[in-house]
Amino acid sequence: MTDQSSISENDTAVASAAVEPWYKKGLNFKCTECGQCCTGGPGFVWVTEEEIAAMADLLQISVKDFKIKYVRKRGKRQSLNERKSDNFACVFLKDKKCLVYKARPEQCRTFPWWKENLESEESWKLAASTCEGIHNEAPVVPYSQIVQFGKL
Repeated sequence: MTDQSSISENDTAVASAAVEPWYKKGLNFKCTECGQCCTGGPGFVWVTEEEIAAMADLLQISVKDFKIKYVRKRGKRQSLNERKSDNFACVFLKDKKCLVYKARPEQCRTFPWWKENLESEESWKLAASTCEGIHNEAPVVPYSQIVQFGKL
């Protein structure tokens, strides 16, 4: 006699593996450097010790001074400060440009390829409502490249 639960689990696994993501053909995106992804909120830009050190190095200040001036603690995690008076803009956004672009955190480097933006076409359209780089005339970013962003 065959174990029905084993078949059911196996069939489910095969079916799941066969389902391709809705964005398998790629997605239209070209960053316009508008800075919109760096404002709005409030929110959090989570940073690691390594990212803090890289940004401090770029700004030629000590990690200690960097943390005092630019980082806030939330529980056991650390996040970059925001300017509440400027629509919660990242502390490093100036004239729509990132002052630490070469050392920006992973969270910033991987936008708009965040899991929540790729869950469905609707979530991608919601991201497009605040990101001018997501539009049909933008070049197609291939699926293989999108997947790489998810592995960072």
